[in-house]
Amino acid sequence: MIPVPEAIRIVEEQARRLPSEAVALAQARGRVLAEDVIADTDLPPFDRAMMDGYAVRAADTEGAAVGAPVRLRIAGEAAAGAGWRGELQAGEAVRIMTGAPVPAGADSVQQVEVTRETEGGALVEIERATTPAQFITKRATEITRGETVLRAGETINAAMMAALASFGYARVAVGARPRVSVLATGTELVDVSAQPGADQIRDSNTYSLLAYAEAAGATVEHMPFAGDDAELLGRVIAASAERADVLVLSGGVSMGVYDFTKTALRALGAEIFFERVSLRPGKPTVFARLGRTLVFGLPGNPVSVSVTFNLFARTAIRALQGAREAALVEEQAVLGRSVKGALERASYLPAQLGTDAAGRLVAEPLRWGGSSDFVAFTRADALVIVEAGVKMVEAETLVRVVRLPA
Repeated sequence: MIPVPEAIRIVEEQARRLPSEAVALAQARGRVLAEDVIADTDLPPFDRAMMDGYAVRAADTEGAAVGAPVRLRIAGEAAAGAGWRGELQAGEAVRIMTGAPVPAGADSVQQVEVTRETEGGALVEIERATTPAQFITKRATEITRGETVLRAGETINAAMMAALASFGYARVAVGARPRVSVLATGTELVDVSAQPGADQIRDSNTYSLLAYAEAAGATVEHMPFAGDDAELLGRVIAASAERADVLVLSGGVSMGVYDFTKTALRALGAEIFFERVSLRPGKPTVFARLGRTLVFGLPGNPVSVSVTFNLFARTAIRALQGAREAALVEEQAVLGRSVKGALERASYLPAQLGTDAAGRLVAEPLRWGGSSDFVAFTRADALVIVEAGVKMVEAETLVRVVRLPA
């Protein structure tokens, strides 16, 4: 058995980045950037008004007060997208709207609430003095032209879309989506639409794996079942690998009489990197390469499938896209109740995250019946990590956790 961190390292080492591709900005959310994003302009590109009001020279408003206002001549108007192009002179003001360029000669803005126009809009009375730079966002205070805004390897979220648009990225270079094929093994499996007969179960793993892979950024393909027949399984694996960058199998990786996945992979000449991990649940996890295709053989129990996919297969899918942080990121949380560990293996136990009254991140372990209890696992949004050899971790202990993708 190899430790989980070593298994993740091997996966990252073998998952070589796929070529990049250019996509329209509207299609870029959720993709991994393949290039740094550089600002092609200052932001803001000009001194910008923060308030509706009047652009003025601060010196012209000295002594202004309620009942004793300063009176300035209105020389023009500046609106967002339609600035005033003159130069403000002493004794003048320019009516200005939020977001508009501050005119040359002005060094301050006074908000409209403490002003009043008179003489049909020819004059403005200002009842409160201003200070230089008041209610002005100065040019380039947010970012300077040529600065790096986003870096290659970051996953584009909704907020980043605005930055890409602001700097003219109508098309964005992103990592190609890995093609992932999902294959369930086992004679006992029937389709989700079928009524299971005696000794049969519906295939549930495929649907969680397809969803996890898609959430990780892959394009997915659902392959037909493969029964407990080594020769048939080998043919299906070979055909599936021809179509995919990553092949994910569930079931058939343990030591039972009908567990043929490793046998089939060896017969096909696959290079097996590991086949047992010091992990609970999920010890009999297989990682191999068949030609150019990465192959993951995951245990058949549904919780083991979810845990091992997110630790290993997801890491490969993200690394193939060039993600800077391909593996799940560890955090720290306070343990909500005591949990048991295992002597020989690290435990990754399902939990729910929340915050307590003191604002601490708390991991509340779920009460579950083991690696087949997928119903309880539906409530998990994180895994609590208990190192091998630790028999018990008491409540209120600070523990490491990883969040499960939604």
